[in-house]
Amino acid sequence: MGQTRTIGGAAEVLERLTGVPGGPELLALARRRGDVALVGGAVRDLPCGVWPRELDVTVAPGASAEAAAALAALLGEQEPQAEPLEPKLHERFGTASLAWRHGRIDIAERRAESYPAPGALPDVRPGTLTEDLARRDFTVNAITIALGGEAAGELSAVEHALEDLAAGRLRVLHERSFLDDPTRLLRLARYEARLGLEIEPGTLALARAALESGALRSISGSRVASELWLFTEESTVEGFTALGELGVLGSLGLPGRFDAELHREASWMMPADGIHEALAMAVLFHPPAGEGPPTREQAEALMERLEFFAELRSRILAAAFGVDAIAAEIEPRISPSRLRALLGDLPLEGIAIVGALAGRRSAGAGESVARWLGELRHVRLQIGGEDLLAAGLGQGPEIGLRLERALDERLDGRLQAGRQAELRAALDAEL
Repeated sequence: MGQTRTIGGAAEVLERLTGVPGGPELLALARRRGDVALVGGAVRDLPCGVWPRELDVTVAPGASAEAAAALAALLGEQEPQAEPLEPKLHERFGTASLAWRHGRIDIAERRAESYPAPGALPDVRPGTLTEDLARRDFTVNAITIALGGEAAGELSAVEHALEDLAAGRLRVLHERSFLDDPTRLLRLARYEARLGLEIEPGTLALARAALESGALRSISGSRVASELWLFTEESTVEGFTALGELGVLGSLGLPGRFDAELHREASWMMPADGIHEALAMAVLFHPPAGEGPPTREQAEALMERLEFFAELRSRILAAAFGVDAIAAEIEPRISPSRLRALLGDLPLEGIAIVGALAGRRSAGAGESVARWLGELRHVRLQIGGEDLLAAGLGQGPEIGLRLERALDERLDGRLQAGRQAELRAALDAEL
């Protein structure tokens, strides 16, 4: 059974809206114009005391740019010293967005949508309130409250929306929903995990049928990637577990089960200067020992399809692949210089995963990696290549090798700190 949701009246939603960043300004805008309505996540979550991540509103057809400019001016009055807010307009879909340091508001003109082909971006036209609600993904998101005009405070919803919300249930609005827009398959898992909602049996059957038909192949990799990155931005990545259980991960060519325990252990170990989104993605791509896809080559090809930036792709690949073999070489009393040889070229996310894997074999091995991350990786020599050149060595790779040997001596405690001691060690190093 899904998590039940308290259904409050529109008055309760409007009262709580005043405490949300941008809420008072949105209500002020609605007093000036009668077409503003709150829709989606805020209407769904505010009655339950859950603060929405952003506010979604609708306005009359053709009014998004005008409404966004007026709202930007109202928000600017609250922070007169800040840079003027510039709405981001999307003319094709009649939408505008405002993002500032306290929040985000998305404004969409009421519209109707039709899909020219499965997975294609929709064709849109001006629509009624009923048509606008009917184009949404799940019933619990197809609820709206008018904020202005004669209808202010009135709540409208599609069939089943309020009962589904009360029962904690996720239901799509029509049978072709996942075929028209397969990104809803990923959102289904994300809402299930983040909101604690249960997937309605008919919706689950439609989702699995869409996956079996290869629906995800009908959309661009960048659209899939955008949804995946949203999972990494959530306060937890339980949504990845839900994606695996639904069958989405396997359909994408990823390991079919997300190792949530590995993610938890690696997150605990990772230092503050690591990238937690990259860590989550590396765990997502990390192949379980002795199991199926992806190979490193398959993962790289998938990341290219998903249009990951090259630098980020390299970082995730380095963190996800080859780390099991490195972890197997970590011992509880391993020397710091050996740790540097094993871990020195890995990104921090990969080192955290190595530490988690090593810690599964031996608590001492995990502690060795933790010591590297917390202390040893910061050890530096006081000398550099210019000092060896000044001492008479010629340009070439020998300079770097001698510095490496001196750093190993320093890490292993066989070299006293100080420029002169380091210089002697580098000059005397056996190559």
